[in-house]
Formats: sequence, structure tokens, C-alpha cells
Amino acid sequence: MPRMPTLYVSHGSPNLALTPQTPAYRFLSGIAAELPHPQAILIVSAHYTTRAPAVATAPHPPMIYDFGGFSRPLYEMKYPAPGAPDVSRRAAQLLEVAGIPVTEDPQRGYDHGVWVPLQIMYPKADIPIAQVSMQPLADARHHYLLGHALAPLRDEGVLIVASGSMTHNLRAIQRDAIAGKPPEWVTAFTDWMHDKLVSGDREAVLDAIDIAPSAQANHPYDDHLLPLFVAMGAVGEEEPVHRMHSSYEYGVLAMDTYRFGA
Repeated sequence: MPRMPTLYVSHGSPNLALTPQTPAYRFLSGIAAELPHPQAILIVSAHYTTRAPAVATAPHPPMIYDFGGFSRPLYEMKYPAPGAPDVSRRAAQLLEVAGIPVTEDPQRGYDHGVWVPLQIMYPKADIPIAQVSMQPLADARHHYLLGHALAPLRDEGVLIVASGSMTHNLRAIQRDAIAGKPPEWVTAFTDWMHDKLVSGDREAVLDAIDIAPSAQANHPYDDHLLPLFVAMGAVGEEEPVHRMHSSYEYGVLAMDTYRFGA
């Protein structure tokens, strides 16, 4: 069984699920061909947040439509992939061994940070999905350690997917311009992140919210950047980092996807 990479996927707006014409959708629809086939997926979504780490253990997770004001077809979408409670409990075991207390959540369903990207990436919905929650009150290094603890899953056929957004200032969205040109303060941040990630400067990346150009403008709250550190933490420092995709939607949503590990 090959060692799995980890991914950081920018899921953007829920409307991504309804826009097959966009570069990000087209990219995600073909990503499975570029990856080893996983036995299961463990996803860390920016929209599954708890004070302390939790794992989702529902065998048949319900849909969560955690957004408002969008078109009806989004609220009718279903992603019937089975849960992976055994993988979630294995993740909990690894976290406990690392000294990170964790609880089980038997009710948690699939929020849009889960089903929007995964229904594009794996439309057959036949890969079981485990989930680990994020802690928005904790910092980058906490999430990096979460990823480090989960690393053994990569040798067990599990694809770790961190679902967030490389930039996420919803107040600046150009709502009527899905292909709007990004302003300089957005590209300055994404260019800086790309340089630090591919060069292996992990300390800089971990401090990005404090030192990257226009970081606060791009992330008024850092919840959509925090999953990145889980994906980064789950791979060794010598493993390569590759930006698989880069595009922008609504002017200020960077849709970058990064692969960590060969």
C-alpha cells in the first residue's frame, strides 16, 4: 500500500458545487487521477469546530447545510458517502497517544467544507469518510501537532484532506464577478505562502497570520487557514510540497490546492 500524501483544498463558496465551468471545479473533478486511491478519507473542515478535539463516528452522517441565502439546488444536494467510524476512532487513538485528549461525536454530519469539495473530487461517494474537528481558539502550532499525530494514517490507506480557503475575507467578495481579478493585497499573500511552503520554511508558514503580507486582510479570522497546518504537520520536513492548483473566485477567494508528500 503506497504512503498517501496529504492535501490542503480551498473549498471557496458553497456555489463551487454549482459552477462546473470554473477552473477550481475543473481541477478538483480530475484530482483523483493524480492521487493514489484511498481506502478512506480523513477530513479536517474549517466548519467543524469544537473547543477540544473531537472525532465524528456516525456510520451514515447526515447532510449539514451550514450557509444561508444561496440557491435552492444547494440545499437539495446529497453526498451519501458512508462514515468511517473505525478510522475516526483510530485517529482518536493516535491523538491520545500524542497526549491530545479527544472525544467522540456520534451525531456529526457532513458540512459544506466536506461535501462541496468531496462530491467534486469523488462523485461516486464510495470512499468512507472520517472527520476530526478543528479548534478555532487554538493556534497554528496546535493544528500542526494534530497533523503530526495523525501521520501514521498515511501508511494505512487514509488520505488526509484539510478543507479551508487560502484567502477568506467574505466582506470583500465581488459577488457579481465569479472570475473577478484579485487585488494586489490578495496575490501578495498567496505568493508569499507559495514561496514559503514550497521552500520548506515551516516556521514562517506557522507564523503566517502574523508576518505574511496582508494576512489580516485576507484572514480576518484564521479558521480557514488553520486546516493547512494539519496537512503540513502530517508529513516529514523533507517531503516535497507542491501547489497543484491556483485560481481566484469572486476576486478575493484564492482556490489554491497543495499536496504535501510525494
